[in-house]
Amino acid sequence: MPDHTSSKSSQPLLSVRDLSIAFGKGPGAFRAVKNVSFDVQPGKTLAIVGESGSGKSVTCLGIMRLTDYSAGHIASGNVLLHRDEGEAIDLAKASEDQLRAIRGKDIAMIFQEPMTSLNPVFTIGNQIEEALFLHEGLTAGQARLRAKELLRKVRLPDADRLLERYPHQLSGGMRQRVMIAMALACNPRLLIADEPTTALDVTIQAQILTIIRDLQQEMGTAVVFITHDMGVVAEMADDVVVMWKGEKVEQAPVREIFTSPRYPYTRALLSAVPRLGSLKGQPYPKRMPVLVMDGSAPRQTGEMHEQKTADYTKPLLQVEKLTTRFDVGRSLFGRVTHRVHAVEEVSFDLYPGETLALVGESGSGKSTIGRTLQQLVEPTGGTVRFDGRAMASMSHAERRRLRRDIQYIFQDPFASLDPRRTVGYSVAEPILVHGLIKDRRAIERRVQELLEHVGLQPQHAKRYPHEFSGGQRQRVCIARALASDPRLIIADESVSALDVSIQAQIVNLLMELQETRRLSYLFITHDMAVVEKISHRVAVMYLGQIVELGTRQAIFENPQHSYTRKLLSAVPVADPDRERTMARIEGEIPSPVRPVGQEPLIHRMREVEPGHWVALEADALRGAA
Repeated sequence: MPDHTSSKSSQPLLSVRDLSIAFGKGPGAFRAVKNVSFDVQPGKTLAIVGESGSGKSVTCLGIMRLTDYSAGHIASGNVLLHRDEGEAIDLAKASEDQLRAIRGKDIAMIFQEPMTSLNPVFTIGNQIEEALFLHEGLTAGQARLRAKELLRKVRLPDADRLLERYPHQLSGGMRQRVMIAMALACNPRLLIADEPTTALDVTIQAQILTIIRDLQQEMGTAVVFITHDMGVVAEMADDVVVMWKGEKVEQAPVREIFTSPRYPYTRALLSAVPRLGSLKGQPYPKRMPVLVMDGSAPRQTGEMHEQKTADYTKPLLQVEKLTTRFDVGRSLFGRVTHRVHAVEEVSFDLYPGETLALVGESGSGKSTIGRTLQQLVEPTGGTVRFDGRAMASMSHAERRRLRRDIQYIFQDPFASLDPRRTVGYSVAEPILVHGLIKDRRAIERRVQELLEHVGLQPQHAKRYPHEFSGGQRQRVCIARALASDPRLIIADESVSALDVSIQAQIVNLLMELQETRRLSYLFITHDMAVVEKISHRVAVMYLGQIVELGTRQAIFENPQHSYTRKLLSAVPVADPDRERTMARIEGEIPSPVRPVGQEPLIHRMREVEPGHWVALEADALRGAA
């Protein structure tokens, strides 16, 4: 392992030495971080990577001593912050007054979820100005001017108006940029970014990463970047620390980590990363083998297999001019004044054994389509046919049967499982609701079979959701979706929040189930690298409409629409030597809310090659060439 200890001439800004962090006291204390050491150089970016539970976030919370407020404490080690004068202060032993002076001023942090980090009862202006009053001693007028300047620096338009708004009135990408503005308010020397882009669309993520990189160059700030996205690591990092089970297992410059990883876990982590362009020239999606850790040694699971499962004889699902709108504004007399045009005249077919991916930014309408097909939302117009039968003309009994045939896997498995029920009950629920099996013992056997089918153990049926990891909970949700023997599964961002190693296993599981059960998937996501791996065809959505539809190979190797090209260009690629050549999408996606009577323009489609359709009105879209 390379020695990253710096000489006096290039003194590190932060030196972490043998840091251990524990939760609880006495013999039963749990050590979440064990003897971790690394340096952060001025103006450089250090990425700390690892799966959930590896200790990367706890390490950085410990650096700022924020673990003191969550039953944690530094059990041993030093955290030395080097000052300009040559002196160093040990944050592990610093008093509360010293820490208050350092937090926000010398070291600032961007948290993963801005909605829980921003105070919902104070305006954006109040929250940015607070740090300026506390650390800089500015007057109200000076603080307001500085807050406007910071919002412009993070590329938020109309700063005057934004300062008066509350967090809930902003999109996820805007809230994250506000968090960056707050963190940079006092020109900190070290910025800690804890998974700042994990839940964001690739386009917004690209903007956030560019902002952090540009501000770092402009202000000379050192950055510690916590992430499990190796594409982000390749784009942002100078050096990488790999953590596993609370320990640092490898540290090296970013190129060395990607080209010659030494530790087995690092190799397993990199092998699981979906790489955009890896299936170039391949007409079908592919299952790929995945390295997983078996104890301290890597073990390969699965095998390379072409996914030739689609049967294009007759469509299973036909969607024609589907329109879904929501009334959101009313006049004093109750008349509707505004509507959300969530989905506008969307048409597509889905075939048995096929995976059709719906991709696009938040607000593009892809999840609304999924909820409409699952009968969770009533359509405003259009026709949906399942197995040749129009949904609107179905009887109550037929619609109930349709709920058996179409199942939904949600993004957040913890929120979609009842915490008061065992996972066995949750998996059995569709069987009980639809009366598929009457005998209690037969139901138990069926639940155990389903759990084994998704890679869990029969005894797991007696456990509760909180006893499982995120990946295991998602497997439970897949088992529940399979319980009613569906023909179509709608997977709504079902792998977006998972670690890459778990994500790769879940994707392989879905593809394996598709082959053995001839399942069709409507795969809703913004992760283009996963789409390339799993899908047979792709529909690109923008503001409620499909702007490009074609085979996976056509969309990824010959994108025709400017929006598709920019969506692909925004994907971070796990290659530190790759140069980005395409322009990123700037700004926020326009609002789908329109006054009554102002109908959106419906884009006409043209077929550029067999089965490859593109919207004609490309120049009407944001950022078009």
